[in-house]
Amino acid sequence: MIKVQREDFDLGLEITRLRANSPQVGAVASFLGTVRDLNEGQSVDGMTLEHYPGMTERCLEAIEQEARQRWTLEEVLVIHRVGPLRPQDQIVLVAVSSRHRGEAFAACEFIMDYLKTRAPFWKREETGEGARWVDARESDDRAAQRWAHP
Repeated sequence: MIKVQREDFDLGLEITRLRANSPQVGAVASFLGTVRDLNEGQSVDGMTLEHYPGMTERCLEAIEQEARQRWTLEEVLVIHRVGPLRPQDQIVLVAVSSRHRGEAFAACEFIMDYLKTRAPFWKREETGEGARWVDARESDDRAAQRWAHP
């Protein structure tokens, strides 16, 4: 399931829903991303996440489908917030359930790596020196490269 929303989410409730009515699940792996108060040596007072409605959801669905082709998964949940956020706010949740932990861990990491490099989100940070757009990181590109097919 893919959700792009302005509202916050309840991590425990979302994981409970992911596992509901799934007695075959032996593992749940998740990643929770939050807003930091410091980036590249500058204090961050807040950030605004923008996206391209419709296109963003389709991109996230394609990432989910690719994960399902690579691993045997029971459920997948991606929640990504947009709009204004403050330090310590939740930004993103990726949660994956499967019969075995290895597949859950790998799929969760894959989805997050591809989300960071392929999904159309734009991040503007508010700092003491003014607002700035945040560029993609080379480290994110390198992380996603390891999943590329030979």
